[in-house]
Amino acid sequence: MDTFDHDLLVIGAGSGGVRAARVAAAHGARVAVAEEHRVGGTCVIRGCVPKKLLVHGAHFAEDLRDAARFGWHLSERRFDWPVLRDHVLAEVDRLNGLYRQTLDHHAITLLPERAVLTGPHQVRLQSGRTVSAKVILVATGATPTVPSIPGAALGITSNEVFHLPRLPPRIVIAGGGYIANEFAGIFHALGADVTLVHRSGRLLRGYDTALSDRLLQISLAKGLQFRFNTALERVDRAADGSLRVQLQGGEALDCDLLLFAIGRQPCTAGLGLENAGVAVDARGAIRVDDHQRTNVPGIYAVGDVTDRVQLTPVAIREGQAFADTVFGGRPRTVDYRCIPSAVFSQPPLAAVGLTEAQARQQLGAVKVYTGDFRPMANVLADRSERALYKMVVDASTDRVVGLHMIGPDAPEILQAAAVAVKAGLTKQAFDDTVALHPSMAEELVLLR
Repeated sequence: MDTFDHDLLVIGAGSGGVRAARVAAAHGARVAVAEEHRVGGTCVIRGCVPKKLLVHGAHFAEDLRDAARFGWHLSERRFDWPVLRDHVLAEVDRLNGLYRQTLDHHAITLLPERAVLTGPHQVRLQSGRTVSAKVILVATGATPTVPSIPGAALGITSNEVFHLPRLPPRIVIAGGGYIANEFAGIFHALGADVTLVHRSGRLLRGYDTALSDRLLQISLAKGLQFRFNTALERVDRAADGSLRVQLQGGEALDCDLLLFAIGRQPCTAGLGLENAGVAVDARGAIRVDDHQRTNVPGIYAVGDVTDRVQLTPVAIREGQAFADTVFGGRPRTVDYRCIPSAVFSQPPLAAVGLTEAQARQQLGAVKVYTGDFRPMANVLADRSERALYKMVVDASTDRVVGLHMIGPDAPEILQAAAVAVKAGLTKQAFDDTVALHPSMAEELVLLR
């Protein structure tokens, strides 16, 4: 009989860590989870879930404005930020409670304090107590990156944005990725004057250029402001309490809130990885193989802390595969091909598979089919905003290798369509499918 306190100790109670703990416990393992913050991780507590709720709240700005064209007469349109903020935070509290119940239901020991590795099979808790485990899983996620510039402490990150006491009238957002564009759309819709500053010349690196260009076009038409090919140089507090953001090149932007959304880095600082000899890369990400194993026997890692694909569903799949492999006797790996992703901007966009540029580079000859149209609701609302669907096809096999969409409900439609891309269906299979009319999704089977 071994002398370890637990069969598995998970450091971090985010989506990946909780899934791994739950499945391992179902396989009969004695499991403990150490978490210094709240159970649920970034996605549930300060990421995807509360942000999506803000997106829903922001959509009412356009919906209420469009309502008049549909015959609705609204006497007053007034937004109250504390009401939305408090309801979102209450939902986060509810979900945190459900996650804790999941741990309790599976008899998982929750250690509500920071854990630092002191060796291959042992951690020291913040209270000073040591805990041992046959297997240790690191699932500490990632944290927002803050630039090393004078005055950076005057800005905030996505960790703090959900707790703002009021809605600032002028907001500068540093970044050009999905987090920057989502918050830009949210705060603009809620009434703020938003300027997005990006060091590159295009938005949403990694997405098809047709989608990022269309989002920029729509955002500009709505009144968002952009500064490309520049970066923040310093931040100063003015006498009236506002901020002055100095950009490279001489321009200065005055604002009431500065939000850093320039990327996320693995949470490994101060974790004691060096005590156990765990290898990390230049960004601090834990190096793992296809089975989530580090270079140290008995220590594994899943999720954003490995810096492979920073998406919650990927972390969950990795946690499941780890637990089934190590404790369930069913070795599994995660397939990272054809992972769908979305940006909940306004309008949202979604994609799966290869972009046109990637397909041409990898396959050579490709065929591209597009649908560029005004959604029915936009026509009646007298809005010029257009949706864009793009299908990338391998010319030699007729196989659909990429789908890219921007427009209302694009993520909802793309999730089902991603099954077709993952399954390797052909363009002919789409053509042979009868359209569901009238719908946005029918455009996918009508592309010519």
